[in-house]
Amino acid sequence: MGDPVEQYRASLEEEIKQWNGFWNALRKDHREAFESLMDIGRSYAMEGSNAPKAPIFQPLMLSILIAQRKQIKQLDLLENGS
Repeated sequence: MGDPVEQYRASLEEEIKQWNGFWNALRKDHREAFESLMDIGRSYAMEGSNAPKAPIFQPLMLSILIAQRKQIKQLDLLENGS
C-alpha cells in the first residue's frame, strides 16, 4: 500500500500538474508567487496525508492559508513591537 505521506505527495503533484494551463496564463512574477504557494502545500505533506478522505485541493489550500496566517501574525508582531 505504501507510505501515506509519499502517496499524498504523489497525489499533490498530480493536482498541481492539473493547474499547468492556469500557470501558463500567469505573468512571470505571478508564476513565481504560484510556485511559492505550491511549495507551501508541499511542505505540509505530512499534515495533508492525515486528511485522507478530503479532496487533495482542500489540505493544499488549508496549508497555504495556515502559512499565510502565520506570516500575517509575524508582521503584526513586528509592527506592534511585541
